[in-house]
Amino acid sequence: MLEMSRRVCASLLHRAARCTLTLSHSTSPLQYSHFVGAPRYRPPPAVRWNYSSWGPCRSDQWGLTGEESGSWSQSKRLRSTRQDVDFMLSSVQINGFLRSNEQSVSVSEFDGRGLCAVRKFESNQLAANTPNEDRRTAATCLQSKGMLFGVFDGHGGWACAQAVSERLLLYAAVAMMSKQRLEELEKCMEHGGAVPPILQWYKHHADFNYRECASLYIDHLRVFWQELLDSEEHGEGMSPPDALEWSFKRLDADISLEAQVPLCNDLMKSTAIQVAFSGCTACVAHISTDRIHVANSGDSRAVLGVLEEDGSWSALPLSLDHNTQNQAEVERIKAQHPPSERNTVVTDDRLLGVLMPLRGFGDVRFKWSLELQQSILASLESGVDLDSLNLYQYTPPNYLTPPYLDVAPEVTHHKLRPQDRFLILGTDGLWDELGNEEAVRLVGEHLSGIHLQAPVSPSERQMKLGQMHKLLLKRQTRASPSLDTNAATHLIRHALGTGEYGELSQERLATMLTLPEDLARMYRDDITATVVYLNSDLARPLHS
Repeated sequence: MLEMSRRVCASLLHRAARCTLTLSHSTSPLQYSHFVGAPRYRPPPAVRWNYSSWGPCRSDQWGLTGEESGSWSQSKRLRSTRQDVDFMLSSVQINGFLRSNEQSVSVSEFDGRGLCAVRKFESNQLAANTPNEDRRTAATCLQSKGMLFGVFDGHGGWACAQAVSERLLLYAAVAMMSKQRLEELEKCMEHGGAVPPILQWYKHHADFNYRECASLYIDHLRVFWQELLDSEEHGEGMSPPDALEWSFKRLDADISLEAQVPLCNDLMKSTAIQVAFSGCTACVAHISTDRIHVANSGDSRAVLGVLEEDGSWSALPLSLDHNTQNQAEVERIKAQHPPSERNTVVTDDRLLGVLMPLRGFGDVRFKWSLELQQSILASLESGVDLDSLNLYQYTPPNYLTPPYLDVAPEVTHHKLRPQDRFLILGTDGLWDELGNEEAVRLVGEHLSGIHLQAPVSPSERQMKLGQMHKLLLKRQTRASPSLDTNAATHLIRHALGTGEYGELSQERLATMLTLPEDLARMYRDDITATVVYLNSDLARPLHS
């Protein structure tokens, strides 16, 4: 840990000697090639990051409109080398950092439409990028059954993750609605009556929505349900797996369309372009009374925590990562292009040498033809400033036979059992630091308060004194009481603060939390974790 602190300080001094930075801008481009923890999206070296044109706002029952609550600007970037870096934080300060985005919600066992398999959920986020490019969302379906949870990991900016987090759950909920309920919804829209809410959102006080695009988003959602009404097969609504798959594909198509068609003002057009040219992954779970369905596109992850008969915890993955560690996914993409491109489609563990996730929303740079990209950017009105949109004239290498990327999710299902106790949804920033089994063990022991220790093995009995000391440290750490009531915070604390012997290191945690904004992304990613606690009693067999 001391060595890590020395490396960070040396890096700061080295950067300060090489360039002069001000509080409002940098005279030198940010060098992504220096990152220890490589970013998911590798833009050309001269990209200028500017987010000041996005205005956040709170949401109403649609999750689409509200009052402005703040904005981000370039002035928050690249300011560390004129500040004194202090890695010493008190426990109170550390807790303040870790708990500022906590969320904990208890759910009624009976919501008027049926029994609910979710008892409560806990969520948290910790940013490395400024602003945070992760998003999270949770909602109860009011016109159908079940609850929806999602985590979204943005890249190339946060615009796409923001839009998808606002819209995707609405598309899935609409797809599951019966034709009768859709007809009632359409009638209310036609006659200007009160529209029945589709979802009950569970928002953190810091969450915000795109105010300027609310009407556009509602219009396109309405077109979607009108098409469902025209379908003779819709009837009682789609099943959860079909609804999830359709909602992913349809929303991505709408994002692409919105960037191509004329819109009513420059602000709306700017947002549509930003959303389409940035990108995000998505992992969404629908939990009904007896089943979990997970739709995943990208490298966020869903893992089920299972309590075994001996009191230990095991992890059951409900999603597969779509990245180059998944060889089947790599082969799937290569098969979609000519044999001459087999050596160029995936290079340096990235799609076309640029993008780490191999599925996702937005990212039209990897989906549209070059002619369409050039036409759209050339057609923008003079009132739209490309520099302020964080766009750049850049084509990925070997861009020969697009599309190279698609959003089609991989959908899995799992029938709930009494031993299934919780579901963890996390962006890849969490899984970069914790394995599935370790994350489940941390949440399981946090839930039960019981820390199982395996008996000392014959090989461990032969340990030398120093090795035995390390083993005792690990066992002592596992028996220590949790510092957090929120399980998601508990996960993030251990993801960033676990030391060499498995112990929680206050020094390491303080260092990771006080890294300046222009260095934080070198050592960690944005982290989002949501822990959903399941009502295991519903899965028990009924006895007469």
